[in-house]
Amino acid sequence: MKLLFVCSENRLRSPTGEEIFSRYEGVEAIGCGTNADAETPLSGDLIEWADVVFVMEKSHRNKVKKKYRDLLKNKRLISLDIPDNYERMDPILIRLLESRVSKHVRIR
Repeated sequence: MKLLFVCSENRLRSPTGEEIFSRYEGVEAIGCGTNADAETPLSGDLIEWADVVFVMEKSHRNKVKKKYRDLLKNKRLISLDIPDNYERMDPILIRLLESRVSKHVRIR
């Protein structure tokens, strides 16, 4: 299963998602950002690669939908509603990600 995590800058939330979920067997995870100066900018290739696209906030979902509408036709686009209040690998952020992602995908 290929999971794409999207935030703004790809510095705190989405890299945490990538690191945590890459540890699971059978899961590939990549983090990216909607901003042009993100560590890994969101691209059409990443959308095509992913089975499920998780965005951290509704504003990210709107940006992704607007720019990649055609590529999202057979994809699940899910907002996790996680605000930009956490440092990278913050234990609370990790628990939020694990709890909210597991509601949408089965991970062992």
